Amino acid sequence: MNRICIPDWEYQERIQKAAKLLREKGIDVMVVASTESDYANTRYFSGFWPLFERAGVAISAKGDAALLVGPESEVFGADFGKIEKVFVLREFRESADPSYPELTPSTFKDVFKSIGVTGEHIKIGLGSYVECTLPIYEGLKDAYPKAEIVKCNDVMVSLRKIKSENEIACLKEGFRIIEIATDEVIKALKPGVTELQMVGIAQKTIYEHGAEYEGLPMYVFSEASTRHAISRSRYREIGKNDIVQLNLSAKIDGYSPSIGLPVCMGKLEGERRELVEFCLKMHNWTEEQLKAGVYADDVAKRFLQMYKDAGFGKNYVYGPCHGTGMIEVEAPWMETSTHYPLEKNMTFQIDTFISGPTFGCRWEKGVAIRENGCESYTDYLKKGIIELGF
Repeated sequence: MNRICIPDWEYQERIQKAAKLLREKGIDVMVVASTESDYANTRYFSGFWPLFERAGVAISAKGDAALLVGPESEVFGADFGKIEKVFVLREFRESADPSYPELTPSTFKDVFKSIGVTGEHIKIGLGSYVECTLPIYEGLKDAYPKAEIVKCNDVMVSLRKIKSENEIACLKEGFRIIEIATDEVIKALKPGVTELQMVGIAQKTIYEHGAEYEGLPMYVFSEASTRHAISRSRYREIGKNDIVQLNLSAKIDGYSPSIGLPVCMGKLEGERRELVEFCLKMHNWTEEQLKAGVYADDVAKRFLQMYKDAGFGKNYVYGPCHGTGMIEVEAPWMETSTHYPLEKNMTFQIDTFISGPTFGCRWEKGVAIRENGCESYTDYLKKGIIELGF
């Protein structure tokens, strides 16, 4: 079976690129940490996705690396990971906080020594500042009380923001599967089905067609719930004339794109249609702006002003795009405060959301930045507003 995935050599290449950035910053070792829900930085270097427990990777400025796992994941990490050195640390235990009295764990000193980091007055970079748990941070402080611990999230943003052709291939495969799943859910939509039943159809379809998991908790919301920028599907029965928001996803070797669009269970008319059409207009406008060299904050400022000029300022929630890759929402975002140029092979979800008094709407798809524009990964949204007759 020729599976679309990240080849082993690319993981090693990533470690060496990270080490080069650490040397430039004068950092002796970087530690990234991940959870089951936000696994990206650890998986980026190791291919390992933890379950229950936390996981991490330590990378030295010399270019050596080790995978760090919790007490129950030593064999799991060795079997699934792409890094030969695997260490069990108590700091990466699960949230139930078991004591493991019979365990003789490794320490951060054992880890760092194995990858060539010696001395006490070292500089430790936290590449996953938000995901770093207090036990992990305290473990580093206890092991190296004389060390300087600094935030270096910028190293991870720099590495992950430009995608390789293998990464893009994973995203494209995800979109192929999502299109199939979206078709299947729309076929099954009818008054009386629940949001969760439709999620079940989407999940069944993505697994049948090759996904390893859903790329985000599947969005099937109806009517009032569509106002939620972030939410979960529930047992609510979908009714005639409801607006149903779909945001379906499929994960391929860790890469997690999604397609989002509204579906009307009947005829979409009046102010409801005006809101949905404006949102689609802004989605298409955003796509037309994206190309290498354009500044993110310039797009975001004009995007916000167009909402205000059209009388929808109160319906605005967030900016026009966010990065996408291993996590469906990852850095960098496009916001009015983010001054950086778009670069070739940056990948974004054009995520256009509008929230009204009784319902909301999102049009969303993924693109890659190119020299003279952007490459869309799906044509599904060209179908426009989907109205189902009952």
